[in-house]
Amino acid sequence: MQDGDTVRIGIVGLGGIARLHADQLSALEADGVPVTLVGGMDIASDARDAFADEYDVPTFADEDALYDRADAVVVTTPNCVHEEYAVSALDAGLDVLVEKPLAHTVESAERIAAAASDADGFCMVGFHNRFSPAVRALKARVDDGHFGEVYHVEANYVRRRGVPGRGSWFTDESAAGGGALIDIGAHAIDLALHVMDFPAVVEVLGTARSTFGAREDYTYLEMWGDDGDGEFSVDDGAHALVRCADGRTVALEAAWAANRPPDTSYVVEGSDAGAEFDIGDETLTIYEVEDVGGAQFADTEVRTDDTVPHRLEDRRFVEAVAAGEPPGTNTVQEALTVQRVVDAIYESTETGSAVRLADDPAVEAND
Repeated sequence: MQDGDTVRIGIVGLGGIARLHADQLSALEADGVPVTLVGGMDIASDARDAFADEYDVPTFADEDALYDRADAVVVTTPNCVHEEYAVSALDAGLDVLVEKPLAHTVESAERIAAAASDADGFCMVGFHNRFSPAVRALKARVDDGHFGEVYHVEANYVRRRGVPGRGSWFTDESAAGGGALIDIGAHAIDLALHVMDFPAVVEVLGTARSTFGAREDYTYLEMWGDDGDGEFSVDDGAHALVRCADGRTVALEAAWAANRPPDTSYVVEGSDAGAEFDIGDETLTIYEVEDVGGAQFADTEVRTDDTVPHRLEDRRFVEAVAAGEPPGTNTVQEALTVQRVVDAIYESTETGSAVRLADDPAVEAND
């Protein structure tokens, strides 16, 4: 693209997440960012008609017709067809932002990664919580060495009663690849590894379970989808311990439903300082011990702005497309690591034992 050109974005898959991106792209355009939404694609005519009416853009049943109009696309389809549209867009020479998770299986994710490595364009993965103001404030301090070595992250993404619409593609294993773990657990895994700069994952031990979703007496509260009578063949909660290189660890709890308080907090433990942040209310507290006029605990509350993370994510994507350079964050390889951790938790559930993903470099060095 030439400097100053307007970036033309199309959206593949016209459900609720597509509207979220369309709203953010429209807000960016209104703010003077050189971007425009040029259309959408979906195989469902009702989805096409509704999207066209709401955003006043053409919609198509065929992806090639959309690709011909666009410089880049956002893929917001069910997980099982991420590969189909991400790969075809990359093959067409477009840049791609694909919603998380990268795919519904590791094998499909690996094929997307292979296509991205051979493409002229780039592929960015939509882990939008990295753009949370609290996360950005924390990560800047981690990168500056304020926390010393970050050796453990406790990652929580728990809803009290928040199973997506039962009978939707979210609760169908063949379409989604899993349930709460691959949906919101993937966010938590990504964010924890992001804080630690994605160390090599060595071993995973975990359990994914279905306790609530298939029950006839499931209480309809805080469910953002329509409650149907279709299939519920996925997990609705997971607990796991992820061991990374050099002994660093992640403790994960993710659930669509649980008999406990809802929680979207993360606890970061470092050798020089720690922190707790919450992606739900954008709070960040830093915990330190100081000796200034005497030994003391020092707890610092950091106030951040309320910028919408999805808007910052879409802006980074648009700027990267305009520059003709990958955005340097939310990479396919990072998303592939998250996918492998998710898959390992499912495997550990089946085997009842830890799953080894790589040799520990620290162990090898001492052999």
